[in-house]
Amino acid sequence: MAETVDLVSNVSDTARWVAAFRAVESARPDALFHDPLADRVAGERGRAIAAGTPRLMHNGWNLVTRTKLIDDLITKSVEQGCDRVLNLAAGMDTRPYRLDLPAEFPWVEGDLPALVAEKNELLAGESPRCALTRTAVDLADPAARDAFLDEALAGAQRALVLTEGLVYYLTEDNVSGLAAALARPEIGWWTLDVNNQALVRRMNKATSDLLANAPWHFGPVDPLRFFADLGWAADDVEVLVAAAHRFHRLPWFMKPVTLFPQPDPRKPLRSTWKPWSSVVRLSHAAASR
Repeated sequence: MAETVDLVSNVSDTARWVAAFRAVESARPDALFHDPLADRVAGERGRAIAAGTPRLMHNGWNLVTRTKLIDDLITKSVEQGCDRVLNLAAGMDTRPYRLDLPAEFPWVEGDLPALVAEKNELLAGESPRCALTRTAVDLADPAARDAFLDEALAGAQRALVLTEGLVYYLTEDNVSGLAAALARPEIGWWTLDVNNQALVRRMNKATSDLLANAPWHFGPVDPLRFFADLGWAADDVEVLVAAAHRFHRLPWFMKPVTLFPQPDPRKPLRSTWKPWSSVVRLSHAAASR
């Protein structure tokens, strides 16, 4: 058990975990996406973490589905006028190297200095498909975060902010602070994955060994209402179980769940007791139109 706990020493290690499952997916003949750099950035540690993943997340079906849904949302947003992507807590994400983006399209990553330095070393010599900037910043420091946003958004009119796999490691106060910081006219959309309280409880129980050093926190009874109260409205919501079933990635032992009505994040009173996770795209009243 101690060895399992030690594999994930902090939240940053989960970036390697996600990359390991992107590599597994990329090797499939029917892959939903192709990430030739995923295995490199995952490394031995990422592969070891993936090997210790609990049955509930068999083969990383949820992480693979999340990746595909966010890929599609980014493409959709660019088609709708997105002029920049800001990937906060970017971890080992490699989308700038694999998505079909214009060469001049600005993509800005922000993450902790140690992770940025490691990623720069791992990807040295690789050429992104867009205009990538990688910045070392402690996003937990409000002043540093605001300074980063000022610089990263200079000249933007309809940026998309991505916080994949981030908010559920934060407290509600932290998420509220982040939501307030992102309520800027230059930001058109905020894309993230959210979980309700029932799922956070289930996942913390299932991953109590693996994620003992990186437990989940944020998971309101009604996540969409939480963000709506802060001025952020959901204009796109995809429930992971339904999407995974559509993509033929749902584990066999979970398929019976799809025979029954699925939780609807937009109608929480009917599904507060049912665990659900969704990829959502939010927009704020402050955003330019």
